[in-house]
Amino acid sequence: MNEHGIETLAIHAGQDPDPVTGAVAPPIHPTSTYQQDGVGGLRSGYEYSRTANPTRTALEECLAAIEHARHGLVFASGMAAEDTLLRTICRPGDHVVIPDDAYGGTYRLFAEVLGRWGLEYSSAHVPDIDSVRAAIRPGQTSIVWVETPTNPMLAVADIAALAGVSHEAGALLVVDNTFASPYLQQPMRLGADIVVHSTTKYCGGHSDVVGGALVLDDDDLAERLAYHHNAIGAVGSPFDSWLVLRGLKTLAVRMDRHSDNAERVVEFLTGHPAVSSVLYPGLPGHPGHDVAVKQMRRFGGMVSFRLRAGEQAALDVCERARLFTLAESLGGVESLIEHPGRMTHASVVGSPLEVPADLVRLSVGLETIDDILDDLKQALGR
Repeated sequence: MNEHGIETLAIHAGQDPDPVTGAVAPPIHPTSTYQQDGVGGLRSGYEYSRTANPTRTALEECLAAIEHARHGLVFASGMAAEDTLLRTICRPGDHVVIPDDAYGGTYRLFAEVLGRWGLEYSSAHVPDIDSVRAAIRPGQTSIVWVETPTNPMLAVADIAALAGVSHEAGALLVVDNTFASPYLQQPMRLGADIVVHSTTKYCGGHSDVVGGALVLDDDDLAERLAYHHNAIGAVGSPFDSWLVLRGLKTLAVRMDRHSDNAERVVEFLTGHPAVSSVLYPGLPGHPGHDVAVKQMRRFGGMVSFRLRAGEQAALDVCERARLFTLAESLGGVESLIEHPGRMTHASVVGSPLEVPADLVRLSVGLETIDDILDDLKQALGR
């Protein structure tokens, strides 16, 4: 299957027709345990669904295939994936470099949870290779953690360059690929060691599931992660795994439509007098545009912008939107709007990762583009 394109892999990898019935759609296996053929006689390796489940296995194989990796692990949420990864690789006293505009939940995990466990971190501006290099502590830094594009400032990191810097220091490069999705960006091919997803977002694509995933190549590390996956137990359920599998089948066509609509939104916002700046990797003036062109197929459906009149203006836009739903999360078929400073990134207020108060973040959906633009026009007003 590895010779096929991502559109084909998303539909077929890990999803052969059922050998018993011929069913084309993978079956959901809502079972907790499995009959054994004698003590220790497991059928296809299944004994208990926290350890492994056939529906989850199908999703793990599909995610690994579309990210061009050897191994995949599926979790109950993106944060569960991050927590399990960090507790598998790191020890108390280790150090991790994170983006200076990381997702608020990721920051909270480092600052409020694993910090008490003894894991140290420092932030760096990930588009600046020298900034990341300076933040690394040789002999102590075990992971360089990258989002690209970042959430919510949409900064772009050069994955291949950061892989070189990380490996020179003996650290692993972890890339959160949630904003781009495997269709738009494939970090494993650029030198990343591990890719993280919140499958809640574009992989699922319909705002009806919560999940997370890790994909990687290293056999030994995959075995260690699988051990902790089972031991910690924050695994994806069969039904949630099935929903994400279904979402992946349309990932390519959805991401192209998200990108089409986002490009039109950016064009509109760039010329609006109430908007002071638009953050989108597809803009030629974006600081990371050249890198994005090099490592992304297209530029995705996430758009952030700032209001000239400040925080209250940003809040007013969020309140006036009608077609755009005021809600956290992203990557679904419907358009969402939010104020990061008071919503998804409230946990970083007062920290070096605090986001601008006049910032609005859009997850541009799949609706008719004229309807999307009309809603933004009325929300921005005069």
